[in-house]
Amino acid sequence: MTTDPLILSGPTLVAATADRCGEAATWCPEENALYWCDVHGARIHRLEAAAGTVTTWDFETPVVALSLTREPGRLLVALATHLIWWWPATGARQDHGFRLPNWPAARLNDGRADPEGRFWIGSMFNDLGADAAALEAAAPGHLYSISAGGDVTTHLSGIKVSNTLCWSADATRFYFADSPRNLLRVFDYDGAAGRLSNPRPHLAGEPHGIPDGSAIDADGYLWNARWGGHAVVRIAPDGRVDRVIAMPARNITTCAFGGPGLSTLYVTSAANDTTADDRLAGALWSLETAVAGLPGHRVAVGVA
Repeated sequence: MTTDPLILSGPTLVAATADRCGEAATWCPEENALYWCDVHGARIHRLEAAAGTVTTWDFETPVVALSLTREPGRLLVALATHLIWWWPATGARQDHGFRLPNWPAARLNDGRADPEGRFWIGSMFNDLGADAAALEAAAPGHLYSISAGGDVTTHLSGIKVSNTLCWSADATRFYFADSPRNLLRVFDYDGAAGRLSNPRPHLAGEPHGIPDGSAIDADGYLWNARWGGHAVVRIAPDGRVDRVIAMPARNITTCAFGGPGLSTLYVTSAANDTTADDRLAGALWSLETAVAGLPGHRVAVGVA
């Protein structure tokens, strides 16, 4: 039972999948289903919301992000080093064409479609090898956007861990986090040109962990998952912390609105880098809210 008028119920355990690093929660309204990935487990899950059943697909390498596309049934999947097209109904997979230029110093991380159908993907230091600490210090991450025709633009460099790729409802703002620096920034966004400008801090130094993935609600508030913070933080458009929502796992990784009316907030978590008493680390959770989320953007399919 909750006394918060914005949180009607939850957090509720939805799936105890024990993901090493659950990420990329993505709601598919046509299927009434939620997709999400386990980065280091190299798999994608699909929750059928009505039945509560989970289907899992295995991949050969870490799965770091995914997006619906404007072609029903086709998803864009980001692996550690490159992008692929994926058709869950048949299991078919096809190379997209984009490959991370500076692997193995870096690997891909969080990614989402913008309102115009480009796919934006950030990278981070390669945490898959023995020299991860040195690579993190070197900050080899970048932020890229990829057009439907395959053109790649590099927007930011010198990033440790890219997270939180979100656009405001009016598509004039873009939110982005560099997690180890505990910094969320907001940029002016020019959709026609696909350009960022005027970066400024949106939330810095928040004590509840560090920023991971985020979702936007219809009131323009950013819901930010906090790695190491047992929490989701709701941030007002002016950068003020509106509320801190306690979660039953330490490492909260990303969130997405789904369900009828987009009022269910699905929240992923990670079993990596936690303690033995964090028994449900890596599970999927849900919160019923009194606010609606925004529909997710979809990648324009222009590359075979």
